[in-house]
Amino acid sequence: MTKNFTKQNRIVLLVMMAVFAVYNGIIYTQDCASSNPLLSPYAMDGQKVWQKNNCSSCHQIYGLGGYLGPDLTNVISAEGKGEAYVKAFVKAAYKSMPDFDFKEGEVDALVHFLKEVDETGVSPVTNGKIKNNGWIELDYK
Repeated sequence: MTKNFTKQNRIVLLVMMAVFAVYNGIIYTQDCASSNPLLSPYAMDGQKVWQKNNCSSCHQIYGLGGYLGPDLTNVISAEGKGEAYVKAFVKAAYKSMPDFDFKEGEVDALVHFLKEVDETGVSPVTNGKIKNNGWIELDYK
């Protein structure tokens, strides 16, 4: 009886692995209804500046990151703010923000990165819908 029980366990395990493989194949090969837009090469340079200086330890994008500084997802389009505002803060190292001694090209690339992030959506995201396949559908700007 032990041999049959083990054989049944193997069959169940093989069936579960097959179902798992098919499910993953379907989920990871289908197109997303709302795929994220790609960044331009210049914005990618700004993203590298963001990552190199660990900006997300204090700031968030789409609510993800640190909480010492504000969420910068929509800082470019926020009323009373914009590109000049961001440049001034980055260069002045205002209050608790460290002086990173950015080069002019790095500041411009960082601002361009934040501009493209701003164009992709809003934060905090409050209107996401969970689809039947597990993906979350968001309304973009």
